[in-house]
Amino acid sequence: QVQLVESGGGLVQAGGSLKLSCAASGRAFEMYAMGWFRQAPGKERECVSAISRNGESTYYTNSVKGRFNISRDNAKNTVYLQMNSPQPEDTAVYYCAARATPNVTTRFLQGYDYNYWGQGTQVTVSS
Repeated sequence: QVQLVESGGGLVQAGGSLKLSCAASGRAFEMYAMGWFRQAPGKERECVSAISRNGESTYYTNSVKGRFNISRDNAKNTVYLQMNSPQPEDTAVYYCAARATPNVTTRFLQGYDYNYWGQGTQVTVSS
């Protein structure tokens, strides 16, 4: 099992930057593909970004391409989401998620693919 704790959320001005972290406790973080999801009030949860076990395969939803960057440090059991030039429409609760997989290059895009979730961190972008 793995426990996930997000941090780094808060209030940011549009055009600024924010870096979210998700620290994993438990064993064998390197065995997990990771994802960042978000849910805004009245909207469905969506996958913002995902990364494979080895970090070589990544995914970004179209609305954040070129602005957000996902990375992981397996030595620190942490996955990051660097949010550059956030916009008010990026306001949401952000969750990280983990899924154990034997494939080092697979990343998962659907919420139902993931077994473990953090508690979420609020990101609010002011205009």
